[in-house]
Amino acid sequence: MTKLCVPVSRLWYVFMACLFLCNVRAQENEPDSLSEGGLTRWQMFKYDGANIFGGMAHAYSRPLHWEGDDWLTFGGVMVGTGLVFLADDQTSDFFVRQGKDMPQFIRDYGWYYGSPQNNYMLTGAVYLTGLFTKNEKWRRTGVLLISSASTAGLLQQVSKMLVGRARPRTGKSKDTFDPFPSDSDYHSFPSGHTILSFTNAYALAKLVNNPWAKAGIYTVGLVPGVSRLWEGAHWLSDVVLSVAISIATVEAIDHYLDSKYDSPYRHKKNKISWNFNVGPGKSVL
Repeated sequence: MTKLCVPVSRLWYVFMACLFLCNVRAQENEPDSLSEGGLTRWQMFKYDGANIFGGMAHAYSRPLHWEGDDWLTFGGVMVGTGLVFLADDQTSDFFVRQGKDMPQFIRDYGWYYGSPQNNYMLTGAVYLTGLFTKNEKWRRTGVLLISSASTAGLLQQVSKMLVGRARPRTGKSKDTFDPFPSDSDYHSFPSGHTILSFTNAYALAKLVNNPWAKAGIYTVGLVPGVSRLWEGAHWLSDVVLSVAISIATVEAIDHYLDSKYDSPYRHKKNKISWNFNVGPGKSVL
């Protein structure tokens, strides 16, 4: 299994490098959307590559454009995460105890689906399906998945190094931090598995209108994060804030892509109740 993952990961980096190299050229003569039609797959690939990196830049720049409601939302998320932090010791003990009774295939799914190489196999498959069939809906969805996962994934990698929070399995307290650690046991915050898996789930759930279907997709997307709680690899507050990061990232990039592609949703996207997306003329987290 390990032997297969390494080449896939390397191929993905080559794929992302190709998109980056196409980015500058794609900016020059591309239309604002693909509604003009008649583009070749190579032109589509260049256009989509530009939008992947454009979406990442858009998401990272959002705090510069936040207004009063956006800062209130941010504050609410921080307060909520802080409250969860206070109970991290108790919740960690609870999840570790429950994990011992979980079926192994569920625990394995949580690990493998949340790992970067397997995550990008899914997002890449969605995008390439749309590209080769020239289906804009699936191409846009693939761009949203790739851009969101890359944005949130890079953010969590940097955060792990800056924060250096000890994992529960180390036996250290919830407030043990060692910035720029050399030991991966101090990479607890945030949860990469949660960010990658729930980013995918939240993006894909936008394609369905049935609330039960959405709930099912969200549940499947949360399993990797919960599985890491079972393993003592993360605190509950790590996972909670990681879910918030995923939602905010997808909403920001989805909003950006609305100006680049026709909307794939039959009805206008549902806005999350805590106003990461606050309507026309407003900023998006």
